[in-house]
Amino acid sequence: MKMLPDTSVIYLHKAPVDFRKGIHGLSFIVEQNMNLNPFSEALFVFCNRTRNKLKVLYWQRNGFCPWQKRLEKDKFAWPRKMPGKPLSLTE
Repeated sequence: MKMLPDTSVIYLHKAPVDFRKGIHGLSFIVEQNMNLNPFSEALFVFCNRTRNKLKVLYWQRNGFCPWQKRLEKDKFAWPRKMPGKPLSLTE
């Protein structure tokens, strides 16, 4: 079974997210705040306020897949002060 989605786009939610949110809360952010379809073939990436954690959400065939990464000593570089729409990245 393939774990990575067949996607060519990654969307970054620039504002910090409360990491108590699970699949339902993150998919709501994708739909309501980012104005995107959470069921599309894309990765949606979220960061916490202290920038030491990332959450990734994507839809795979019949369900959502959440990933989480926590840094012990460093911080993620994050574009939270860039105005406008969610930042999209491609391969």
